[in-house]
Amino acid sequence: MKRAKISVINELKRQLIMATTAQDYTEQLHKEIEQTPEEYRGLLLRIVHSFREGVTLPTAEQSVQEGWQDVMQGNTRSVDTLWDDMNK
Repeated sequence: MKRAKISVINELKRQLIMATTAQDYTEQLHKEIEQTPEEYRGLLLRIVHSFREGVTLPTAEQSVQEGWQDVMQGNTRSVDTLWDDMNK
């Protein structure tokens, strides 16, 4: 029973640290944005947007939709040619 309590306490501490860290990052980002001259904020927005797109994965539904669009547009390859570029 004592180990279970310690485990729960440790998990709560971890979650609190994570929440605090996330809040700190958000506050730091806000401060950086506020310190960025207005004429450069559009560029900063594009940088942040590109970064977010690069680190997040599409949902399964988005992946299936994109794959289906490729199929409908004829953007496919025969299975027996998939590894051709790797053998060069």
